[in-house]
Amino acid sequence: MFLFFFDSLQFLRTTILCSYPHPFSHGREGGKMGEVTVTNVTEYQAIAKQKLPKMIYDYYASGAEDEWTLQENREAFARILFRPRILIDVSKIDMTANVLGFKLSMPIMIAPSAMQKMAHPDGEYATARAASAAGTIMTLSSWATSSVEEVASTGPGIRFFQLYVYKNRKVVEQLVRRAEKAGFKAIALTVDTPRLGRREADIKNRFVLPPNLTLKNFEGLDLGKMDQANDSGLASYVAGQIDRTLSWKDVKWLQTITTLPILVKGVITGEDARLAVENGAAGIIVSNHGARQLDYVPATISALEEVVQGAAGRLPVFLDGGVRRGTDVFKALALGAAGVFIGRPVVFSLAAAGEAGVSNVLKMLKDEFELTMALSGCSSLADITRNHVVTEAEKLGVMPSRL
Repeated sequence: MFLFFFDSLQFLRTTILCSYPHPFSHGREGGKMGEVTVTNVTEYQAIAKQKLPKMIYDYYASGAEDEWTLQENREAFARILFRPRILIDVSKIDMTANVLGFKLSMPIMIAPSAMQKMAHPDGEYATARAASAAGTIMTLSSWATSSVEEVASTGPGIRFFQLYVYKNRKVVEQLVRRAEKAGFKAIALTVDTPRLGRREADIKNRFVLPPNLTLKNFEGLDLGKMDQANDSGLASYVAGQIDRTLSWKDVKWLQTITTLPILVKGVITGEDARLAVENGAAGIIVSNHGARQLDYVPATISALEEVVQGAAGRLPVFLDGGVRRGTDVFKALALGAAGVFIGRPVVFSLAAAGEAGVSNVLKMLKDEFELTMALSGCSSLADITRNHVVTEAEKLGVMPSRL
């Protein structure tokens, strides 16, 4: 009986064959070194840790200082409970989403993650192909190890470009125009990084971009390399290049150099949400930079409702940070998000299995989200309401109960 039960479980689980190339080797994946059964997104992290050099894994995995917010980004989701509705026809589930006028297969998109060729030789190429195949958006980092033109060459797809504002504004103008010319559809302006957060793992490891890689978007500008430093090479790079004077007037300035919609990425308060509306942003991404900037800020899911209320329906609000389950996606939408972005699951699955890993992450999250919708009595995104969840504040009686 036990053997039958075990065999049945194995049959039902999705088996992913992971190959193990050296992370800095060239070409496609080599021979298989083992078979790993992956049943959820989080399991890719352990595979990535086993495969990647410590400096690279720590760069992707770590947060700022005590990493309280890093842990809280996940734990805050666990404190939100469901109020499912029953006896509703869920024989057909429609997960299609509209983001800035673009129709997506689901409200799950890929956040910008820097230097993806540290994880896998195909890097951002693989991520772009996986996103396009899944019918969703990939956001390319300014600090990608593939250029906007190279990513565009992978074929059709809806892509956003994440922007850091450099002290040299001519560099910024050139980069934005290149992204626009390459067919990118929006700019995600990162606004929470006038200085780099204190990432102690990077300091201990003296993190630096491996010598065979460059920040491809800046390669011809003598800004593509990162010098070795006594602490973090990235922190030194940011201190030398990123403009600390960045302010709301620069959101206006960006609108004078591009017709692309501008998403403000890094908003976690209602006050800043209102300012984003006033300054012509096309959308907001509630983000704490993967808990890599200021520690002890709230989890993004905890900050979401305040930002949604501040935006007052005048622009869409998205969320990134801590999303690891389809249930997390549902909770974010119930609290007012128009969609979510995922970051670490992409680089960990990329390290584990290349493009196939990223595709599997997107599929698992989509499948989990569809199941959550069905079990909650929702057949479309419009059916997901605030009444479908109970937050910790409501449980404690701080907010009026919906029960």
